[in-house]
Amino acid sequence: MPAEWTLTASAFNWTPDVIRAHRGSTEIAAGVVSAGIAPVIEVELGQLWRSFPVPSDAEVDHFREQLTNAGGRVSIVGASIDDWRDATHRRTESERLAFLLPQVRAAHRLGADGIRLPIGQAGPELTARLLPILHELEVTLYEEVQGQQSPTSPHAADYAAVAALDDPRVRLLVDISMLMPALPITYLDALAAGGVPAALIAELAEQWRAPETLEAVVGLLRAGAVPGPVHTLFMNLLVRFGRSDAADLAGIAPLVGGVHLKFWDLDDRDGRISRPIAEFGELLRAAGYAGTLTSEWGGHEWLDDDPAEMTRAHLALAQAALGRRR
Repeated sequence: MPAEWTLTASAFNWTPDVIRAHRGSTEIAAGVVSAGIAPVIEVELGQLWRSFPVPSDAEVDHFREQLTNAGGRVSIVGASIDDWRDATHRRTESERLAFLLPQVRAAHRLGADGIRLPIGQAGPELTARLLPILHELEVTLYEEVQGQQSPTSPHAADYAAVAALDDPRVRLLVDISMLMPALPITYLDALAAGGVPAALIAELAEQWRAPETLEAVVGLLRAGAVPGPVHTLFMNLLVRFGRSDAADLAGIAPLVGGVHLKFWDLDDRDGRISRPIAEFGELLRAAGYAGTLTSEWGGHEWLDDDPAEMTRAHLALAQAALGRRR
């Protein structure tokens, strides 16, 4: 891989451990480094401290010290904005900024490269007010695109806004869940075990990207025929799983400042995991990309595998795919 690329791991992969709470969340995150899985990690601020969104300096400093002692550091921190004060009142732009600023300052204090938000969530007014602070603290805002948020989706205007801004402190973060030539085998097994009709399972397995398959998914949902136990899991078909090709992202490659190498399981039959990584890697090379490529496991939603084993294996697979040249 190019020397300017850094393979990292996301502490999000250990979400089941955070939920079990047998260890502290910062201990779990620092353990990714101390276990030798990755020296650079992404973290979710909302998972680290109960004091979120306003962690104390002491909390932040203690976690940074834990990482430093383990020989690691933070790359990007997942931030968020609660747009509602209560059930009926939206926050003003000033209130939204006040909600986000402590997270930006915590990222800076951690020594992170930047913060991550969903694309378009900040919006033009908040971004304009935030920019001087980002430059002052040398923190980058990464606007994340994933799943079905392709450049031609309803988010096209948000992509255009990042391009028009043309500021190095606002970049795109691409989650390659956008590039799924086929669905994870274990996901299809989970849907089948939950009672989703066999005919639809076969269609999803064989024709994931066909428009007719999407129509069948929406049809089952509108008919109220999705089994209750897998209803939330089923919604991934409309939100988290993308249908794009790497070539569809060629136009935005120069705006990319971060990458999530999202994976769900490790079944790479037909190159369904490695091929999108290799193809997107070619785009990044051509664009002169310099930044992190982070292993992020989303399959713990239906799998009970060990996060450390899954992440180690995925990092090895990703490194091989990113080193592949056509």
